[in-house]
Amino acid sequence: MRVGLVGLGRMGAAMGARLASFGVQASCWDLSEKASTHAAARGLSVAQSPLAVAQASDLIITTITEDEGVRGLFTRPGGFGEVDLRGKLFIEMSTLRPQTVRDIALILETKGASIMDCPVLGTVPAAQEGQLVGLVGASDEDLARARPVLEKLTRACVPMGPVGSGHAMKLAFNLAMASFINGVAEGLAMGAAQGLDLNRMMGVFLNSPLSNVVLENKADNFLGKDAPLTLDIRTLRKDMQSALTAGASVGAPMGATAAALALLSSAVAAGWGDKDIGDLAPFIREALCQKI
Repeated sequence: MRVGLVGLGRMGAAMGARLASFGVQASCWDLSEKASTHAAARGLSVAQSPLAVAQASDLIITTITEDEGVRGLFTRPGGFGEVDLRGKLFIEMSTLRPQTVRDIALILETKGASIMDCPVLGTVPAAQEGQLVGLVGASDEDLARARPVLEKLTRACVPMGPVGSGHAMKLAFNLAMASFINGVAEGLAMGAAQGLDLNRMMGVFLNSPLSNVVLENKADNFLGKDAPLTLDIRTLRKDMQSALTAGASVGAPMGATAAALALLSSAVAAGWGDKDIGDLAPFIREALCQKI
């Protein structure tokens, strides 16, 4: 099977390198020349355009941050729509609004192609090791066709329902994670303002029913220490905007999501958008807390 990969950010590049380690030489493309150059230096085959990727591939993975960017790949001049797409399968692995991938599915149906959503749980280290968890919205036939590739990138693929269901699950997960991070960050800020030691507070959290993988992995970020960037604040803000839109479309209550979005937006406005989501805690303490 000929594989294509569009989007060579942190996750896309890691997926491309993972596929290459199995001898899968995917045809790759990214809007950023810097990202393309970096991918080529790692031995990936970089195409001149997304159109070229679609021409050269039977199965095309897309990892693009913004919904409109993904829509543009299928609708704008120079995009996928300018080649014969019959029989091609697209796997959308970004974090999008469910309606975005449903709309694209309708476009592709008229062209004899199909799309499935498979956003993932996990960050760059998990992508490098093939330990992602895929949240799948797809027909049984499309999932079976994609499995030989997805098994190289994930440790599990969880079928959630028809197209769009995987993205709905990913937004549900991310809004819960954002609300948790928001709560821990505010708790640390309140306690520090009351004179508590941050390290002791974190020790209590880590040895309590609150402890989980997010808390363990982000402990250094929460404390303001140097730690690897896995997911930036600006991207999580985009996901919360998408979650609010998805929730509003079905009348779901989204109070906690709105609160998390307000904090994330404040951080982006203050210049913290490129920092890790765990850095919301020091942002609150340093930028928002009243100095006494």
